Amino acid sequence: MKFTVLQAGRVLFWIHRKTKEGPAEQPCSARNSMRLVRFLAKRLMHAAFVLIGLSILIFLIARVMPGNPARMAMGPRAPQWAIEKLEKQMYLDRPLPIQYFYWFKSAISGDFGDSLVTKRSVSEDIIEYFPASLELAIYAAVFMGIAGVVLGTVSGWFANTWIDNLVRVIAYIGIVTPSFVFAIFFVLIFSYWLELFPTIGRLSSGIDGPPVITGMVTLDALITGNPAAFWDGLKHIFLPAVSLAMGPMAQEARITRSSLADNAGKDFIAAERACGIPERTIMFKYLLKPSLIPTISIYGLDFASLMGNAFLIELIFNWPGLSRYGMNAILQKDLNAVIAAIMVFGVVFVIVNIAIDLAVERLDPRIRFRTGG
Repeated sequence: MKFTVLQAGRVLFWIHRKTKEGPAEQPCSARNSMRLVRFLAKRLMHAAFVLIGLSILIFLIARVMPGNPARMAMGPRAPQWAIEKLEKQMYLDRPLPIQYFYWFKSAISGDFGDSLVTKRSVSEDIIEYFPASLELAIYAAVFMGIAGVVLGTVSGWFANTWIDNLVRVIAYIGIVTPSFVFAIFFVLIFSYWLELFPTIGRLSSGIDGPPVITGMVTLDALITGNPAAFWDGLKHIFLPAVSLAMGPMAQEARITRSSLADNAGKDFIAAERACGIPERTIMFKYLLKPSLIPTISIYGLDFASLMGNAFLIELIFNWPGLSRYGMNAILQKDLNAVIAAIMVFGVVFVIVNIAIDLAVERLDPRIRFRTGG
């Protein structure tokens, strides 16, 4: 029996209702578990409504764009009868609500239609291109998370010194400079001048690629025990990942530093200093943890936006990712591909936001899941 979206919604509603029932007195671990289940059920239901709203908005924008998708797919010399036939196949001769109904009916089963450019199923294109963008975003997220927190902590530790001013200048440069400018400089310096890193593709021509398991080259190389492919893939992904992460890294450094400075004046820090606790212990055990809460929140938003904002980086480094695929689809007015790519980015954004909410709750036990119970 096919598990439909309606059935999934009923399951989530049943979980949300059942977790509110039960005895008044429960162990603390049981209450926390039920609170977590209620939180996840409620957030997943909200996410479903958000994604449906996003699909309606993107579908309408794609349909009202100037130009006939059928004409663009068939070419300027195609006969009119062929154009009309394709319009009927794509339901372009129907009203917009009918067009959306047929698209949504296919989309919930994983069928986003065929691409007018690649002449393949859009689902196949997403399966091919999405792992490359995800791999690039993961490495960029690792770099921006580590570097941003370290720079922000150092700036806060040496507040109002030349080190703080230096980090501030670096952060301002990173914030105002587009990622493609960093990419061009990194290519000129580290590829053409120093010849340390390659600039094109995911693997060198003389390296045997690992079997496709996840679609991420470095992870597949580790799984299959191919160190040569892993090292070569790591060298290929280093420059695009760092270029993509420079702006978010600078932003998180400034947020971490600002949060540290704000929390440093709180009463609980003054009480700890009055008790004679060493400054290093105060910084890394009591001050840094609550100061990371706004950084983690922004980090989640930055990670979710990395995949959608990476099209210029993927273009410069010839990276076969979903962001570049989506941009080409927009330029070619490939409606099925455009809507599918944006919906994938929307799903990633929703999942990351839920994960960030869980991480923030772990950092500060005073923050509880807002489930209404």
